[in-house]
Amino acid sequence: MTISPSSIEQVIPGQGAMAQPAAAPGRAKRRRFRFVANAKAATGLVILAVYCLFAVIGPWVAPYDPGARSGDVLQPPSTTHWFGTTHLGQDIFSQILVGARGVMVVGLIAGVLATILSILIGVTAGYIGGAADEGLSALSNVFLVIPALPLIIIVTSIVEQASDTLVALIIGFTSWAWGARVLRAQTLSLRRRDYVEAARATGERTWRIILFEVLPNLTAIIASGFVGTVIFAVMSEITLAFIGISSTSSWNWGTILFWAQGQQALAQGAWWWFVPAGLAIALLGTALALINFGIDEFVSPRLRSAGKTRIRTADGRTVRMRVGFTPVLAPARPVPAPREEVAP
Repeated sequence: MTISPSSIEQVIPGQGAMAQPAAAPGRAKRRRFRFVANAKAATGLVILAVYCLFAVIGPWVAPYDPGARSGDVLQPPSTTHWFGTTHLGQDIFSQILVGARGVMVVGLIAGVLATILSILIGVTAGYIGGAADEGLSALSNVFLVIPALPLIIIVTSIVEQASDTLVALIIGFTSWAWGARVLRAQTLSLRRRDYVEAARATGERTWRIILFEVLPNLTAIIASGFVGTVIFAVMSEITLAFIGISSTSSWNWGTILFWAQGQQALAQGAWWWFVPAGLAIALLGTALALINFGIDEFVSPRLRSAGKTRIRTADGRTVRMRVGFTPVLAPARPVPAPREEVAP
């Protein structure tokens, strides 16, 4: 006799048949947009999108030429000049808008290049092992000791017109080693997991196992490495411009700080000359950090449910579960029995 699968029910001894849980409508759709629904990730993505938009249209929507001089010398923020002016009457708001392109180009190119190299070398070395692992690990150790900033200073001193793309390529080629070592260590742990062994036993190809079994479990580490590289690249670009190594003719936020420091803006009380550029740098770093936190919570269910789980104690109190803390519930104190009066 053939029994259709639809007629099979779970039966609990002594309780009869148990109803099967019905799939909630729209659950798959909510799971698909769970990352965007995270408040931290959404905030970081919005801020980063605004920065990318300014990097694209900044030179077109800038109200003034960032290098044009005027008679409004060292003017504080006003309706005419939103972020004030420099000692030459240059509009600082226009400099911020135009300078966003160079910073974002260097950060994104360096981050993408370093992330791709770290994935290719780190995951390959950890999964294949053997002589390939030894060779790639030795290559990573060599690049770990190569300092990026001195190398950029040497290259920019040799090349007369060192563009932002060249600086980004140098940072990307010298910043992948640390991320590759972390990915290698995690891949060594993942390649012996049961689901990877099962995929290998069924005859799956190596590239398919790496793409669909290993890499999804490395998402948080890859995102963290990308964010760290972007922040390092942005700070390196700003540092080079601030110390006068890169060309001061092309505007970025480091160039603004360079001229503000050279003209002693702080001593003159011109706080509007350097505060907007510093806030722009800090806000960009905050956006990238929020995106990283959102990815961590999206990948880790333990972080995603942190602070949301509540349990009720025996005496009716409600305790919220938190990550890193194991709540110890004190047992309810027994109510003392009333004493019996003894007749004298």
